[in-house]
Formats: sequence, C-alpha cells, structure tokens
Amino acid sequence: MDISKLSGVIPPVVTPLDKDKKFDKESFAKVINRMIDAGIHGVFVLGSTGSVVFQTKDNREEIVKAADEVIAGRVPLLVGCIDTQTDRVIEHIKVCEKYNVDAVVVTAPFYALDCQDNIERHFRSIREATKLPIFAYDLPVCVGKSLDRNMLVNLGKEGIIQGVKDSSGNDVNFRYLCMTNEHYGHPLRLFSGHECVVDGALISGADGVVPGLGNVDPNVYVEMWNAFNKKDFDEVKKLQDKAAREMLITACTKQDMGFGSGVGGFMTALHQMGIIKTNYLPEPTIPLDDSEAKKVAEILKKEGLL
Repeated sequence: MDISKLSGVIPPVVTPLDKDKKFDKESFAKVINRMIDAGIHGVFVLGSTGSVVFQTKDNREEIVKAADEVIAGRVPLLVGCIDTQTDRVIEHIKVCEKYNVDAVVVTAPFYALDCQDNIERHFRSIREATKLPIFAYDLPVCVGKSLDRNMLVNLGKEGIIQGVKDSSGNDVNFRYLCMTNEHYGHPLRLFSGHECVVDGALISGADGVVPGLGNVDPNVYVEMWNAFNKKDFDEVKKLQDKAAREMLITACTKQDMGFGSGVGGFMTALHQMGIIKTNYLPEPTIPLDDSEAKKVAEILKKEGLL
C-alpha cells in the first residue's frame, strides 16, 4: 500500500488468552473481524494493548501470522516490533517481512536508557535493515524517554521513518509536532494513541487515531472520524464525550493504574460482551475480579454496549 495515504482509525488489537493462558486465535479473529465490520481503516497488532512485551519470539510470530490470515488484505496491517535494543528489533522485523505486513511500529530502546543521538541512530539502523515503512512509537511512560519532535520530522524528511504513533500523554508537544510536520510538507503520518482527546488530535492535524478502546467500541471512533471529515464538530464532541465515558472501564480496578487496569478493562469488557473467552492477562498481571467486572458491566450497559 501507499503508506503516505494511511489515515483513519487503526485500533491496537488485544491479544486474548484461553483458559490455559495460551494465545486464543479464535477470539483474536472475532475481535479483528468485528472491528473491520465496523469500518476501521487498519489494524495494529503487538502494541502495548496487544501485550507485546509479554510475548516470546515464537508467540509474536504466531500472532503476526494469525493477523495476516484473519485480515486477508482487507485493511493495512501494522505490527509492533518493540524491544530493548536495535538488533532485537530488527530480528522481529525480519519475521514481519515473511507476512503481509504494511508497516512496523518501533519505540526507542528501553531499559538501558539512551540519549537522543543514540535513539536517532537506532531508527537509522533499522531503516538500513528493512524496506518496510517504519512508525516511531512515542511511549515515554514505558520506554523512559520521549522522542524529540524535531528529530522525528527530520527523520521523516529524509525518509528514515514514515510516521509517528504518539502515546506520549503530552498533547501540547503533539500539537507542535503536527505544526512542524505541516510546515515541512507533511512528511510523516501522525496518529494519536489517546482515547479521550481524539477530537483535539484531529483538529491539531493528526492523520488518525490508534485507540485501545476501539477493541470494545470501534463504532464510536469510526463515526467520530466520519463526522470530523464532514466538519460536523458538534457530533464529534458528542461522540468524544461518549468515548470518554466508556473509557472509565479502565478505572474500575483496585490495582494501580497501568496495564492491569487499562488492558484489563478492555479484556473484561470484551469478555462480558461475549467476544473473547476469558479476561485473562499475561503473568504476572492479575485480571479484574468479579466486583471490578461488575463496575465495567455497569458502564457498558449505561453506554448501550451490553
């Protein structure tokens, strides 16, 4: 595909587990098909919502292969190739090259934190190793470093990277990234990963959104995207408010905020809706218990999802 035209709603797909805590391909297919039926514009697997850092190398290939088979070319497939060091990332990318993957999504190295110069070197080395389009994934809460917006745009101008998936939590910086990107002729495709400020991201100049909540309610984001393109901003606000209320399913756990509450809320909602078989999470994360799941169900019912 022509990655320069990539836009719209590209949810990061959860990775469901069966009762034995093994990858549940059947439930995975149901999640993806339901989103495609709702009109999403692409699929992102093995992101943070897809539990990428919990997966072994073999697990990752199993998931990529399953996604390729389920999608069957209907929408673009983006795959997270996320690891602590450049050579490990390249190993994951080489696996992706065996399948119909349209782009890879890569963070800065983590654990051994690096300076911006070495982060830039990381992306340049990856470009030398593959012809696949590369999206830089700005995720400082997990990686420990933010990606400098000027570096990103410069890499875009050179063709080193083709886009950015922004989960920085810094909406001011994202706005400046959009402005800088536009100033230089829009070399990067920019996507926001924040469920509750999609309206602001689109107005700022984002090309689309990557909402984890899209697993649970893909329709609200597809409808928001369509309303935005029709310049029906009253409808955009109405739909964004609905999505924000639905996102409260991630605040139903007694655990500290993080993977267990965020992805845990999505998994519990999908389980209650009958889309996946369990709400299990990879070890050592504890899934939501019955009392927490009851709170999720109350929100789903109030918003017409259950």
